[in-house]
Amino acid sequence: MLNFLIFVFMGLENHIATLLYRYQCVVVPGFGAFLSQIKPACLQRDSNTFYPPYKEISFNAQLDKNDGLLVSHMAHLENASYEATLQGVEASAKRWNDQLRAEGLLEFPQLGVFRLSPEKKILFEPADRTNYLLSSFGLSPVIGSPVAREVMKEEVQELEEHIPFTITPEKREVRGLRPLLKYAAVVLLAVATGLSGYSLYQQGLETKSVVHAAAQEEVSKNIQEATFFNADPIELPSVTLEVFHKRQDVHHIVAGAYRIRKNADKRVRQLVSKGYPARYLGQNAYGLHQVVFASYADPEEALEDLKEIRARESKDAWLLSKH
Repeated sequence: MLNFLIFVFMGLENHIATLLYRYQCVVVPGFGAFLSQIKPACLQRDSNTFYPPYKEISFNAQLDKNDGLLVSHMAHLENASYEATLQGVEASAKRWNDQLRAEGLLEFPQLGVFRLSPEKKILFEPADRTNYLLSSFGLSPVIGSPVAREVMKEEVQELEEHIPFTITPEKREVRGLRPLLKYAAVVLLAVATGLSGYSLYQQGLETKSVVHAAAQEEVSKNIQEATFFNADPIELPSVTLEVFHKRQDVHHIVAGAYRIRKNADKRVRQLVSKGYPARYLGQNAYGLHQVVFASYADPEEALEDLKEIRARESKDAWLLSKH
C-alpha cells in the first residue's frame, strides 16, 4: 500500500493534466480544484504575436471536496480499488500542502507554480507551455512581421532626389503628341461607328413600320370582305339535358370497429351474406377499421333501419353522421 501511495503521488500531476483536456473542472480531494476557461485567439501587439484559442487554467483552493472524477479515472487506469486510490490521492494532497507551507513553493511543469503569500493564501501561476484546448491541437503562436510601407516610400523618394536625369524638350513634345493623336483617332472612330449604327437603326424602324402598316391593311380588307351577316342563319337542334343530383350517403349504421383490417373484411362478408349492403367505411380517428350495415342520405330512413337492426341483429349498432 505504501508503494502504491508513492506511485499515486508521483503520477497525480499527469492524471490531472490528462483530464483537463476533456473537462472544465478537476478536483483534487483535500487540495483544491483546477478550473479551465476557453479564451479566443488574440494578438499581443508589443511582440506582434498571434496566439491561437486556448484554455486558461486557474486554481480554487476552496473547492476541495471529492467529486469522484479524478479518483475514478485513476482507479480505472491503475486497475486499483476506488477506496485505495482515494487514500493515495488524499495522501498526495497532504504532502503538497505540507511542502507548500514549509517551502512556500510548489511547482508542476505541466500545470504551473504554487506560491504561498504572506497572508498564507495560495497563489497559482499557470504554465503557458501547454494548450489544453483540443480544437487548437498543433497550433502554435505566430510572430507577424510588420509591413514597412512608409519606410519603403521614403527610401524611394530619397533615391529619386539623388539620381540625376535630363529630359530633352523636343522629344518630350513629340512623345506627348503621339498619344493625343491616338486618342483623337479612337474618339473619331467611336463617333463614326455610333452614327452609322443609329442610321441603320432608323432605317430598320422605318422598314418595320411599312411592313406593319401593310399587314394591318390586309387584315382590314379580309374583315370587310367577310360575309358573316349576309349568310343564312344556321339552325341548331335542341338538346334536352337531364340533371342528376348525386346522392350523398352521410348517415351510416356502424356494425363495429376493429383494430385489424382482416377482421373488418371478415365482418363485411358476414353481413353481406345476411343480405345487408355492408361495406368497409375506413379508419376512424383512433386508427380502428369501421364496418357499417348500410349508408343513407335520409336521416329518418337511417333511424328506422337502426331500430330494426338493434332489435334483430346487434344491440351495439349505432348511427354515425358525417357532414
